[in-house]
Amino acid sequence: MRWESVYVAGTGAWLPEPYPARAAVEAGVYDQEQFEADGLVSVSVAGEEVTPPDMAVHAATTALKRSGLDPRTVRLLLHSYVWFQGQTMWPVASYVADHAVHWSVPAFEVKQECNAAVGALELAARHLSCETGAASAVLTTGDRFAEPLINRWSAEAGLVYGDGGTALVLSNQGGFARVLSTATRADNRMESLARGAGLSPLPTDEPYDHAARFAHHLQSRGGGIREAADRLVAMVKGVVDDALTDAATDPSAIAWAVVPTGGQDKMRRQAEQLLGVPGSRTTWEFGSRTGHLGAGDQFAAFNDLAERGALRPGDRVLMLSAGPGAASCAVLEITGAPGWAAPARREARS
Repeated sequence: MRWESVYVAGTGAWLPEPYPARAAVEAGVYDQEQFEADGLVSVSVAGEEVTPPDMAVHAATTALKRSGLDPRTVRLLLHSYVWFQGQTMWPVASYVADHAVHWSVPAFEVKQECNAAVGALELAARHLSCETGAASAVLTTGDRFAEPLINRWSAEAGLVYGDGGTALVLSNQGGFARVLSTATRADNRMESLARGAGLSPLPTDEPYDHAARFAHHLQSRGGGIREAADRLVAMVKGVVDDALTDAATDPSAIAWAVVPTGGQDKMRRQAEQLLGVPGSRTTWEFGSRTGHLGAGDQFAAFNDLAERGALRPGDRVLMLSAGPGAASCAVLEITGAPGWAAPARREARS
């Protein structure tokens, strides 16, 4: 889908202090070989004093302030997450909206695992395109991964979970980046990658074990790892092609590819094989210091590019996310340096 009047007006992130990946190896919680393969420098690890919804509130408050928009123009808040939000049977999106925007803003959760935030961007763009007057939307994420129900260092090979909150403010009036296009493709057969052996009538206290769930998928669906990988690649390539076509953009014109944060091998495959973009034009350096922020990788990395003055007017930025069942992509064009950027640190880029 091509958009004419959807802009990014503000970004924000709340990230805790980084925990050195090597220290996790020395503590015996992160495998040495996996550490060497992943290439992570550190991972964002939050203490128990802050909850995921409050991380999202902090990020949204920053993003809205930076946007310069009146909170009364916000017509929608969409909150995404992967892990526990601090309470069950609770409208967490309403909490984020009440504390960061206004008590009367319609707020909803968008749940699609690691694909949720970029998918929410597309949903919000559709919403804003229907507004006849000045309107904006706030998108947030927030996650904290903690034992004993999840071991961030070993739950999933090639991916280490980090904590943090992120936010993006969209406007139909203007901003420092224009959303040229968004696209989503689905392969709902892939949900079983994350489901495991079956459904339970009640929540359990069993730790998350991605390897066991994936193994069950292979046993029950057949086709092996190659078949599952081919489906994922087809879905991701398709959604990238859709977004680039609608944005009339060639892959060679992409200044930055904002991709999910995994190990460096996974990142390299995503960038070079799926996107045709060299690793130097991805947000891997940022991700190598945060780990995988659940649904928040893309918003956090884009916020980092904006904060450190790495975005130039005219740059085109590709934002990609994927999860078990869906993939989403957005192409943005930078229209001007955001007011909170650090001009003195703007990067030279060939």
